[in-house]
Amino acid sequence: MARYIFITGGVVSSLGKGLMAASLAALLQARGYRVRIRKFDPYLNVDPGTMSPHQHGEVYVTDDGAETDLDLGHYERFTGVASRQSDNITSGRIYKTIIERERRGDYLGATVQVIPHVTDAIKAFAQEDTEDLDFVLCEIGGTVGDIESLPFVEAIRQLRNDLGRNQSVSVHLTLVPYIAAAGELKTKPTQHSVRELASLGVHADVIVCRSEKPLPASDRAKIALFCNVPASSVIPALDAKTIYGVPLQYHAEGLDVEVLKAFGIDVAGSPDLGRWEEIVDRVLNPEGEVTIGVVGKYMGVPDAYKSLTEALTHGGIANRVKVNIRWLDAELFEHDNEEEITAALEPLHGILVPGGFGERGSEGKIAGVRFARERNVPFFGICLGMQMACIEGARAGGVADASTTEFGPTEQPVVGMITEWMTTEGLQKREEGGDLGGTMRLGAYPAKLGGNSVVASIYGAEEISERHRHRYEVNTAYKPVLERGGLVFSGMSPDGSLPEIVERPDHPWFVGVQFHPELKSKPFDPHPLFASFIQAAVRQSRLV
Repeated sequence: MARYIFITGGVVSSLGKGLMAASLAALLQARGYRVRIRKFDPYLNVDPGTMSPHQHGEVYVTDDGAETDLDLGHYERFTGVASRQSDNITSGRIYKTIIERERRGDYLGATVQVIPHVTDAIKAFAQEDTEDLDFVLCEIGGTVGDIESLPFVEAIRQLRNDLGRNQSVSVHLTLVPYIAAAGELKTKPTQHSVRELASLGVHADVIVCRSEKPLPASDRAKIALFCNVPASSVIPALDAKTIYGVPLQYHAEGLDVEVLKAFGIDVAGSPDLGRWEEIVDRVLNPEGEVTIGVVGKYMGVPDAYKSLTEALTHGGIANRVKVNIRWLDAELFEHDNEEEITAALEPLHGILVPGGFGERGSEGKIAGVRFARERNVPFFGICLGMQMACIEGARAGGVADASTTEFGPTEQPVVGMITEWMTTEGLQKREEGGDLGGTMRLGAYPAKLGGNSVVASIYGAEEISERHRHRYEVNTAYKPVLERGGLVFSGMSPDGSLPEIVERPDHPWFVGVQFHPELKSKPFDPHPLFASFIQAAVRQSRLV
């Protein structure tokens, strides 16, 4: 039977709980345990795919087509365990399920209430699909005391009783702020946060304290005294030089040991953290550096491209170089001033055009593609970036008004919305005017690579599987036009109907992919496309 670790938060910094959950899971893995992490989100969206990246950062997509919170990306990157639909749930999805059951008559006319119906649904989700696991880590989104998260906290209170003694542990993450004017750390926010959690019936077994300054032993003792835990169970969490050093820091402070002790498990020996030490060494001691320009449209929120940022870092780890990312708003290039475009792009060692939706910034992305093609700068196009590369290629090949139906009616639809395609489940169809989420190609799909293509040599394979999240596809009717201009279709869906990868064999490095390879990249297993792209950028850096 799996043991449960419930992770709640008081006033914490961005990425606090998700990064801690991922780090703790990595430490337990290093001790030989089988783990899975789940995310409970209190917002009312049915899934995070409906939320703007300007508000909530990127949408992370799983192999089985779930659109999830970006924290699941941390979980996968740190553990290597592929996330699933059952690993992320929102209040909206819980309430939608309950209302559908009530409409069907499943409750036989009974009054539907938060307790027991909502909490029972949350508990059922927490215990779903947990066979062959030693630990299930459940991260509760939001802040303890928020009205939105109350049903989830109540559900874990009940579940701790249901599971019995030594089957669950509560870890509470709080902020210990440093007051510069007074020159001291303040423990009161932590005390009140733990008290608020206790008032809801959940006792914190381990308290993790985020702080920008070292936490003195006297402050740890004070927190332990007021919060009814041993001093050893108060774990400092200082800022790290790299997020991949966080597991090492937590282990040094005893987090994994204290959690196992709270379960009554005898701790013997130390975990094998060799690969994390190697990753940190490569990040902190690079042998060179490159600058990659990301020509995108969601520049106001760093988390909008979180997986992309990490995948570029992984490419740097693979090549032992530091990757400097220069964020470039695509709208700034939507003009004919070539001197300004050249001044912004010429210092770069590689240009990447990421995914996105909508027309805004599209001509700026096309300008970035054109510069990379004409100047022989390594280019990587992802999802919409590949589509912009195909439109730019068609225009360069003489189709001056090449465009996409995503931006409105066009006589030259190099990119358009297909209405049906095959999957392992059978024929999938899109309907005009349907729910936006229902019109996407989501999740993992296979692709076949050209045997003598650049990407086949990069992957070292002729068949791959990658994750998708898009509505529009490159129109295969334009394949002859694009290939005459040097843009080769080097990856296709197994039935040959959907282009998955394009490349320019006569270019130093020019690849566009319809999928999102950044979603599968990990620090200890960098995605081959990102590793190869950064390698090409290193070569470029020696030429400029």
